[in-house]
Amino acid sequence: MRVWPGKPFPLGPLWDGEGTNFSLFSEHAEKVELCLFDDGDRETRYEVTERTAFNWHGYLPGVGPGQRYGYRVHGPWQPEQGHRFNPAKLLIDPYAKSIEGPILWQRGSTLPYVPGGDDPDLVRDDGDDAESIPKSVVIDQTFDWEDDRPPQRPWHETVIYEAHVKGFTKLMPGVREELRGTYAGLASEPALEYLTALGVTAVELLPIHHIADEHQLAERGLTNYWGYSSIGFLAPHALYAATGRRGEQVKEFKGMVKALHRAGIEVILDVVYNHTAEGNHLGPMLSFKGIDNLSYYRTVPGDARHYMDYTGTGNSLNPAHPSVLRLIMDSLRYFAVECHVDGFRFDLASALAREFHEVDRLSAFFDIIHQDPVLSQVKLIAEPWDVGEGGYQVGNFPVLWTEWNGLYRDTMRDFWRGEASVGEFASRFTGSSDLYEKDGRRPFASINFLTAHDGFTLRDLVTYNEKRNEANGEENRDGESHNRSWNHGVEGETEDEAVNALRERQQRNFLATLFLSQGVPMLLGGDEVSRTQGGNNNAYCQDNEISWIDWGLDGRAERQLAFTRRLIELRGTHPVFHRADFLTGRERLGSGAPDVWWFRSDGRKMTQRNWRDDNALTLGVFLNGSEIPTQSAQGAPVIDDTFLILFNAWEGPIPFTLPSVTFGRRWAHELSTAAPELEQGAEVHPARGVVPVEGRSLIVLRRLA
Repeated sequence: MRVWPGKPFPLGPLWDGEGTNFSLFSEHAEKVELCLFDDGDRETRYEVTERTAFNWHGYLPGVGPGQRYGYRVHGPWQPEQGHRFNPAKLLIDPYAKSIEGPILWQRGSTLPYVPGGDDPDLVRDDGDDAESIPKSVVIDQTFDWEDDRPPQRPWHETVIYEAHVKGFTKLMPGVREELRGTYAGLASEPALEYLTALGVTAVELLPIHHIADEHQLAERGLTNYWGYSSIGFLAPHALYAATGRRGEQVKEFKGMVKALHRAGIEVILDVVYNHTAEGNHLGPMLSFKGIDNLSYYRTVPGDARHYMDYTGTGNSLNPAHPSVLRLIMDSLRYFAVECHVDGFRFDLASALAREFHEVDRLSAFFDIIHQDPVLSQVKLIAEPWDVGEGGYQVGNFPVLWTEWNGLYRDTMRDFWRGEASVGEFASRFTGSSDLYEKDGRRPFASINFLTAHDGFTLRDLVTYNEKRNEANGEENRDGESHNRSWNHGVEGETEDEAVNALRERQQRNFLATLFLSQGVPMLLGGDEVSRTQGGNNNAYCQDNEISWIDWGLDGRAERQLAFTRRLIELRGTHPVFHRADFLTGRERLGSGAPDVWWFRSDGRKMTQRNWRDDNALTLGVFLNGSEIPTQSAQGAPVIDDTFLILFNAWEGPIPFTLPSVTFGRRWAHELSTAAPELEQGAEVHPARGVVPVEGRSLIVLRRLA
C-alpha cells in the first residue's frame, strides 16, 4: 500500500469513507513510522514522510474503522538534552479517539532504557514492546444524537453528584449484570431513576480519558481506580464499555450522555491535563515521552533530563508549548462538541496556569478558553491548587471559572466538631464573598463540598480519627493525615447506640449545611446512603467493594437517603437557598427587613464582639425570600418564602429565642437534624418564642406571617 501525502490537520486519524488520514505532531523527530496491526497482531510499517508545521501526515486509502495502529518515532537519544526517542517502543497516538485496552506490562519492557546502574535512564533499551502497548483504533465518528439538547442548567440551580462510572452501578440492583460498571450501566433506567429521584442536576464523573495503570500497582494486583493517570485525552476509557473496545466505547459514551440529558442531567468530566501516566525520567514510554519529550513536558531549567513536578506524579505537561496547549483545547472541544459534554472539572488546575513557574491568572491557558466560542460557554470548574510552590489558589481564578472551595470544606468540618469560629462559618455559608465578589464573580463561583473522592467519605468522617489505608500496600503512609475528622469517642464502627445516633446526626448536619449554603453543592456519590470505605481515605487503587457503592441499604442508609432527598428538594424549591447574587445585609426591595440577618441565641443581633468570639458555637440566620434581586427567566420578580436557620454546634441543648415581629410573626417547623422524622408544620412558634435546639444539630423554620 502506498502512503498518499494527506493533510496536516486535523491531528489524529480521520476516516472519510474511503480511507484514513493520519497526522502526528513532533517538533524534534527525524523519522515517523505508522504501524498497522491486523487481528493476529502482525505489524506493517509505513514511513510518513510529509511534514507540515511539525505535523507528520499521510493518507492510507482503504484503511477504515476498526484498524488498529500505533507509531514508532525516530530521533536522538539524548536524555541530558531532553530527547528520548526510541523507535523500539510502540507509541499511543495522543489524538486517538479509541484505545483498545490496558498496558500489558508482563509482555515486554515499556522502559525506554536498560534498568540498573547509577544512571539507568541514559542507556537506551532496544527491546520491542509492541505486545505490551494497547493499539489505537480508527473509528467512525458518526452518531445519531436525535434531538439531544444540553440541559443548560443555570449555575445557581445546579446540584452536582460526584460519581465513578464503574463504582456507581457495579453493585446496583436492577441493572443488567453485563452493563454494571459501564457507560451503558450509567445510562440504564435504574441508574437514571435513582439520580432523578435524588434530585441532582449534574453528574461529575471521575476521569474517563483512557487510563494507564502504573506498573507498581499492577505488580501489587491493583489498578488506578480513580483514573488520574491519563494517556489518551480524546479517548473514552475502553474498560468502562460494555459493547466493545474497537470504537464501540465511543458510541456507548455518547449514548450515556444522551440518556443523561434526556433525564435532565448534565455531564461534567473530571479532566487531568496537568500530567500523564508516563511518570518521571525513570517511568515508562507509552506515548508523549517517545513522540517529543522536550515539547510535551516541563523539564527542569538547565537540566532537561529531569522533569518539573507540580503534580506529585513525576511529570507535568507543558501547556506553555503551543502544540500541547492545542492538544488540551482539541480534547476539550472534542468532548464538548462531538460528545455533547456540559462541563469540565480541571484536576490540579494551578499547574495549567503556570506559564513558567509562578501561577499566572493571565496565562495563555485562560486566554484561549475565554476567547473560545464553545469552551467559554460550558461549565468550568477548577481544583484551584497543585503541589508546587504557591499552588494553593482558592479564590484566584478568573471570571467564568468556578472553584472547588477547600476553605468551605475545612471550615464546615471544623465548625461541626466545635473548632471553627461563627464568623468563618457565616462567610462560607453565604457563598464566600470574601473570595469571589471582589472580581465580579457570584456565589456560584464556590463549589461547596464536604467530602470528595479524595479523602474520607461522610460516614468515615464521623467514624475515624485516623486513616486506614493498609489495603493500598503502602504501609498506611499514603493519604492525608490531617482530615478534620472526629470519631465521636470510638475509633471505627461500633454497636454503641448513643455514638451511632450522634454520628448519624452529624452526617445530617453536614448534609443540611451543604444544601442550605449559598453556592453550588457537590455531593460525593454514596454519601447519601452513608457509604463507608472502612477508613481508607485514599482509595485510588481500590477497584473493589471498598470503593463501589453498596446498594444493599440498611435502616441507617435508608434514613440518610430520605433526608438527603428532602434537603435537595427543599433547596431546589426555594430560590432563597440558591441565590444568584451575594447577600448584602441590607433591605433593597421594600420588604421591611434585610436580605440576611444574623442573631444570637437570645434573638438579638450579632455584634462585632460576638463575631470575634472564638468560643461561640451557636448562630441564627434569617434569609429573606422577599429580598431576591434577580428575575425569573420570563422577567418576573423572584419571591420566595422566608426562613430562619438555628445552628448549635455545642454538645448540649440551647434554647433559641426567635427574633422580633419585624422579621416574622409566626414560624413553622421545616426540618430538624435532631428529629428528622418531624414533618413540615408539625410545630409553630411565635416571634420571640423559645425554640430548644438539641446539641450538635440545626433547625430550619419557615415564616408563616
